[in-house]
Amino acid sequence: MPFKKFAKNFGSKEIILNYANRRWGFTKTNKVGEVMASIRQCQPQTFQEWQEWYFKNAFTNTKHPIKITKEILTELGQRLYEKITEIVAPQLREALATLTLQDCIDYVYELTIHRTFDGYLTEKSVVHDILAKKFPDIVFEETNPDLDHAGDIDFIGKVGNKAFGLQIKPVTAQASMGNFSVTARMEQSFRDFERQHSGKVFIVFSAEDKIFNKEIVEKIREEIERLKNA
Repeated sequence: MPFKKFAKNFGSKEIILNYANRRWGFTKTNKVGEVMASIRQCQPQTFQEWQEWYFKNAFTNTKHPIKITKEILTELGQRLYEKITEIVAPQLREALATLTLQDCIDYVYELTIHRTFDGYLTEKSVVHDILAKKFPDIVFEETNPDLDHAGDIDFIGKVGNKAFGLQIKPVTAQASMGNFSVTARMEQSFRDFERQHSGKVFIVFSAEDKIFNKEIVEKIREEIERLKNA
């Protein structure tokens, strides 16, 4: 059934806005709170109800939560504008001025062949050379490509008849943990996996053959213990 959409269409500017926002994370949960969880908790019947509920109840997802106000969202928008005008725009002008046909051909080839192979080796190294040695009683397997969650979950760790999931993300000069955000589709995929296998899904950021977000190892350890005792 058709429904009215309230979101503004930014046209071609959406590409730049989305890129800069993802790069600096201005709408991540540590800035604007757990938005999807909030709206599900609110269960609004109207847009006005949702907006009022958000500004009354939303807090940043940080160690010391901060109540979110219209002024905070305005400040985030101002910072986004500064990043675009002071950093993104000059970089785009330089890139467009020097971009060649060969750059585009090389990029497609590199992304398809070289980076896929690098990522494949990194995944293997992180799981089999690091995690498997830290958790020798866990059987790690690559996900079945025919399963619905295969595109979002690279490996599963079996704990008896239960399992947790792993997604391996490379940290390169062009990308970092700050650039990455879980999409609504991925969140749904992770929830589906947890319903099927009882275990959570963990995103492991890899730099070469090392785990970049080292704190994730302890979280995996805690999940293993939880699944064993469940």
